[in-house]
Amino acid sequence: MNPFNHFKTILDRTLLDLVDDGLLPEGVDTAKVVVEPPRDAAHGDITTNAAMVLAKPAGKPPREIAGHLCKALAAHKDVASADIAGPGFVNLRISKAFWPGFIRSVLAAGEKFAESTIGQGRSVNVEYVSANPTGPLHVGHCRGAVFGDALANLLAATGHDVSREYYTNDAGSQIDTLGDSVYLRYLEALGEDTGEIPAGLYPGDYLVPIGKALASEFGDQLKKMDTALRKSLIKDRAISAMMDLIRSDLGLLGIHQDVFFSERILHENGKIAETVQTMRDAGLVFEGRIPPPKGQLPEDWEDREQTLFRATQFGDDIDRPLMKSDGSFTYFAADVAYARDKIERGFNELVFVLGADHGGYVKRLKAVTRALSQNQVTADVLLCQLVRLFRGGEPVKMSKRAGEFVTLREVVDEVGADVLRFMMLTRKNDAPLDFDFQKVTEQSRDNPVWYVQYAHARIGSAFAKAKLEAAEAASDLSDVSEKSLLLLDDETEQRIIALVAGWPRAVELAAANREPHRLAFYLYEVAAEFHSYYNKGKDQPQLRFILPNQVHLTQARLALLQMIRYTLSSGLNILGVRPVDEM
Repeated sequence: MNPFNHFKTILDRTLLDLVDDGLLPEGVDTAKVVVEPPRDAAHGDITTNAAMVLAKPAGKPPREIAGHLCKALAAHKDVASADIAGPGFVNLRISKAFWPGFIRSVLAAGEKFAESTIGQGRSVNVEYVSANPTGPLHVGHCRGAVFGDALANLLAATGHDVSREYYTNDAGSQIDTLGDSVYLRYLEALGEDTGEIPAGLYPGDYLVPIGKALASEFGDQLKKMDTALRKSLIKDRAISAMMDLIRSDLGLLGIHQDVFFSERILHENGKIAETVQTMRDAGLVFEGRIPPPKGQLPEDWEDREQTLFRATQFGDDIDRPLMKSDGSFTYFAADVAYARDKIERGFNELVFVLGADHGGYVKRLKAVTRALSQNQVTADVLLCQLVRLFRGGEPVKMSKRAGEFVTLREVVDEVGADVLRFMMLTRKNDAPLDFDFQKVTEQSRDNPVWYVQYAHARIGSAFAKAKLEAAEAASDLSDVSEKSLLLLDDETEQRIIALVAGWPRAVELAAANREPHRLAFYLYEVAAEFHSYYNKGKDQPQLRFILPNQVHLTQARLALLQMIRYTLSSGLNILGVRPVDEM
C-alpha cells in the first residue's frame, strides 16, 4: 500500500465533489496536482499544491480553493487536520486511526509491499555493460554493470516487463587486435621467443590461457594454416573465451543478463545494409556534407558528400554519416541497425547505460529511435561517470593498455560483492564516485552498506531473542490488533512509521527518474532511525523491543521491526545486496 497514492485518491474524489458543488468548474485538469511529503515535517504528514494548480482555470484565489479543500478533507476519517500554508498549500495530518491498517497491510504483503504497477507492463530493454570482449571487466565497467542491473531490478519491481541485454562488440579493429594478441600468446605457448609485446596489442596476462589452449588443441598447425582462416578461427576462440570470462565476472556480482547480442551478426546477415535501405526508402537518409568538427581536425577528416541520416530532424545536433568513403558502414550504422532490431522485438522503451566517454551518443541514439519507431518508442541514454580508486586516501592507478588495470574480480575478492554493489549506488550515476578500499570495509556509521546490513541483522537478533523471551508476542504478527498498534506513540516510532510509509513512493520515484541511488540513501535513513530507536531502548527500558510482561506492546514493536525489516530487505534486493540476518 502506498499511503500517498491513497490520499491522492481521496483528494481526487474531493475535487470532484467540489465540481459537483459548483465550487470548481467542470473539466479541470488535475495532471499537475501532486500529493507529497512537506519539506518540513513540522508542517504535517502530506501536502498538496492542488489549490494553486487549479486557481487559474477556476478563476479563484488559491487560498479560497484551499479553504474549500481543507473543510472537505478534514471531514475524512483518515485525516486528523487540514490547514492552509503559504500561498495556498494544503497540509494534512493523518489520523492515528489510519496507521494500524497501514501497518497490517505491510505485514500482509511482506517484502512486496512497495511493489507497484506504474510500469503497466510496458516492455523495457535495459542494455548495460556492453564492454568490448578484449579483456576482463575492470572497476570502471563495474559501475555501469551495477547501475544497470539495479535499474533493471527497480523497473521490474514497479511493473515493467524488463529484458536485460549485453551488446557484444565482436566486430571491428579491436577484434582484429585481440586476434593478433592471442596469436602472439599461442606462439609463446609453443615455446617461441616473441620478445616484448608490440605496441598496439593487448599485453594483459589474461590472454595467456587462451594461447595455451590453442597450442594444446592444434599444436603448431595454426602456423601452417591459411592466414585468413587462422585469423578467423583465433578471433572466434578469443571472443568466446573473453565472453566466458566476462559472464563469470558479472556472475560474481549476481548479474545475469537475458540476452547477449552479437554486433558481428548485424554485419554477417546484411541487417546494416537492409536498415540503411529501409531508412533511404522512408526519406530518412540523404547525400550531403556535414560541417567539420570543432577544434583541431582529425587526420582522417574528409570534406565530402556522403550518406547521412537526417538526425537533426529528430533532435540531434548534426546529421550523422552512415557510410565511409571506402563504401563500408560507419560504427554508427551498426548502432542504427541494432536499435532497429530492438524496436522490431517490440520494446516500448530502450534504456542504454553507457560510460561517460559516450556522451556524444545521447542525442544520436534518441534521434534514431524516434525516427525508426515513428515516435512510438522512447530511448533513455544514461551515462555513468568514472570511479576513482583509493586505498587509505592514496590513489590507485589503473591502465588497461599497460595491462595493469584493477579488475572487477580483484575488487570483489577484496571487499565482497555486497559492498561493491552498494557503494557503486551511493552517488547519482552521472557524478564521479570515489571508492576507498579501506573505508568501505570499516564497521561504522560512515560505511553505509555495513550500517544498513547491520540494521537488518540486529532486527534478526531481536526476533531470535523474542522467540525465547516473549514467544506469545512473537508467534503471529499477522494477528496484531489495532489496539496494540496504537501503543506505538513514541516520537521515534512515529518517525519510523512515516519513513516506512514513504518507501513505496520512494521506489516509484526512483523508477520514474531512473535513479536507483535514491534507494541507497533512503535505506540509510531508515537504518539510522532504527539504530537510534535501538539505542534509546538501552537508556530507557520502557522503549525496549521486548517487554515480556507487556505482550501487546511487545507485539506492536515487533510488528514495527518487521516493517523495517521488509523495507530494508526489499530495498537491498532491488540494489542486488544480500539482506543478512547475522553479522
